[in-house]
Amino acid sequence: METELSKRLGIEHAIFGFTPFPAVAAAITRAGGFGVLGAVRYTAADDLKRDLDWLHEHTDGKPYGLDVVMPAKKVEGVSEADIEAMIPEGHRQFVKDTLAEHGVPELPEGEASGWRITGWMEQVARSQLDVAFDYPIRLLANALGSPPADVVQRAHDHGVLVAALAGSARHARHHADAGIDIVVAQGYEAGGHTGEIASMVLVPEVVEAVNPLPVLAAGGIGSGEQIAAGLALGAQGAWLGSLWLTTTEADLHSRALTAKLLAAGSGDTVRSRALTGKPARQLRTEWTDAWDDPSGPGTLPMPLQGLLVADAVSRIQKYEVGPLLGTPVGQIVGRMNSERTVQQEFDELTEGFERAVDRINRIAGRSQS
Repeated sequence: METELSKRLGIEHAIFGFTPFPAVAAAITRAGGFGVLGAVRYTAADDLKRDLDWLHEHTDGKPYGLDVVMPAKKVEGVSEADIEAMIPEGHRQFVKDTLAEHGVPELPEGEASGWRITGWMEQVARSQLDVAFDYPIRLLANALGSPPADVVQRAHDHGVLVAALAGSARHARHHADAGIDIVVAQGYEAGGHTGEIASMVLVPEVVEAVNPLPVLAAGGIGSGEQIAAGLALGAQGAWLGSLWLTTTEADLHSRALTAKLLAAGSGDTVRSRALTGKPARQLRTEWTDAWDDPSGPGTLPMPLQGLLVADAVSRIQKYEVGPLLGTPVGQIVGRMNSERTVQQEFDELTEGFERAVDRINRIAGRSQS
């Protein structure tokens, strides 16, 4: 699975694996792909440094990258407390009532919420970059599109390529104009924040829009055959995220959540604003249903929604409240029906890719078998 981009980065397979877990990122890189560690959950720079130390020690000198969440436009003079004060009391009461209805206990006294939306705030992302550029990262990806111009320049000054996710050809052209090196064309099927255009339509549109920039196909990809399809559409690699959630190296801290992922079908996800205020594909649960119900108060815009539900999400996860328990995940969850190592996933991906290429060669009359 070599492409011009994979050769440029020195990786064996043009598979880019996004994950919040250092052990998964390291295993992806060791398997011949390119591990990308998601930084949004690191609100303390020291925690990110600790995990980058570990990642660097466990990648055998092979390349890896970092994914941040950074808005292109900066809002000056607004603190987290200022944003918290904007949350209506009615929405706070709705959270309390929904949790009470399902008997969700409070967190123990003194235990802080384990998940905070502060990772979406620019000052936090910038502190993450101050740490990251002390390591030999080869790629900086931004999940909210093009990062600020000074960040792009800073990355280039360190010899780091910059990637940005795009849900439309218009977004992709904006990234190209902003000096981005790689565009990740993320289709509707993807987990997390995603647009409304499916991958089969989106990928060739983006490839054409930003040529000759390399494009990675993302969204609904979890097999070697699907990677081959992405490359056939003009992409130079595939960006996979959801597939790694049920690997043995992943650390979800919840057997109940792992079981829900393994049991879910491709129709068991929904694009909901319940988690962050922006449409994000995730497991459909009674929590997402409550927020999407027209009789409820409706979700708040980002970042208000994330701050509003942070404590609730931590409580739901800690006590593994089944009906409410969910996570961002793409429609590819229907293929995630057993726990396997990252290496086993890679073995299947490469075998599936070879099957697809052989199939096309036979159709084209080029097979030597």
